[in-house]
Amino acid sequence: MTASIDDSPVQIAPKYRLGRWTRPALGLLLPLALAVFWELAVRFGLSNGRLVPPPSVIFTTFSDLWQTGELQAHAITTLWRVAAGFACGVAAGTVLGALAGYSGLLHRLVDPTLQALRSIPSIAWVPLFILWFGIFEASKIILIAVGVFFPVYLGVMGAVISVDRKIVEVGRVFRLSAFGMIRRILLPAVLPAYVIALRAGLGLGWMFVVAAEFLGASQGLGFLLVDGQQLGKPAQIVAAIVAFAILGKLTDWLIVAATTPLLRWQDVYGAAHQDS
Repeated sequence: MTASIDDSPVQIAPKYRLGRWTRPALGLLLPLALAVFWELAVRFGLSNGRLVPPPSVIFTTFSDLWQTGELQAHAITTLWRVAAGFACGVAAGTVLGALAGYSGLLHRLVDPTLQALRSIPSIAWVPLFILWFGIFEASKIILIAVGVFFPVYLGVMGAVISVDRKIVEVGRVFRLSAFGMIRRILLPAVLPAYVIALRAGLGLGWMFVVAAEFLGASQGLGFLLVDGQQLGKPAQIVAAIVAFAILGKLTDWLIVAATTPLLRWQDVYGAAHQDS
C-alpha cells in the first residue's frame, strides 16, 4: 500500500506537465482548422475569396502593414485607449459597486438609474460625448470607460450582496475590525466574481473602442476598419479584425495570469479545466 502511494506522484507529474502545455495549444486548433479549410476552399475554386480573403492574403496584408509601421502605430494607439478607459471604468465600477452592494439605501438610490443607463447602446453615446468632450481622446476614453463600468459595477455589487451572512457573523464573533473583515472575509468572497467582472469589462472595452474609433479617429485599429471599407480592401478589414482578436485575447490572458495566484486557495471543480 505504501509503495503505491509513494509512486502515484511520479506517475501523475508527467501527465500534469503534458496537460499544462497542451491545454493552451488546444485553443488554437479550431481557428487553425478554419483557416486551413478556407485557404483550401479558395485554392480549389470553391470560393473566389474576394469578399472574405484567404489566410495567405490576410497574412500578406499583415506583413505589409507591419513593414510600413502602420500596424504597430494603430495597435499601440488602440491599446492605450483601451488601457486608459479600462482603468477609469474599473475604478468607478469597483467603488460604486462595492458601496451599492454594502449599503441598501445607496443601492435603492442609484441602481435603478444605472440599470436604465446600462441598456443604452454604445453608439448612442458617441454623438453626445463628441458634443461634450470634442472629437479628441477624451471622448473616446470616456466612452470605453462607460462600457467597462457596467459589468464591473454589476459584478462587484452582486458579489458583495451574495456574501454568505454566516461567514460575516463568524467574523463578528471573532471581533474582527472593519479592515480585518474586509481583508479576511469580504475580499476573498468577492474576488472570484470580481475577476470575472474584470474580464467581462475588458471585453466590452474592446467592443466600445471600435465604436469610439469609427467616428472622428485618424489612428487606431478601428480607423483601419473604416479605411479598408472606404477603399474597398476586405483583406485590411479582416486583418484589423484579427488584430482585435489577438490583442483582446492577450489582454484577457494578462488578467487571468495576474489574478490566478490570488485564487489558488479555491478548491473548485472548474480549476481543473482552466487555461491561460
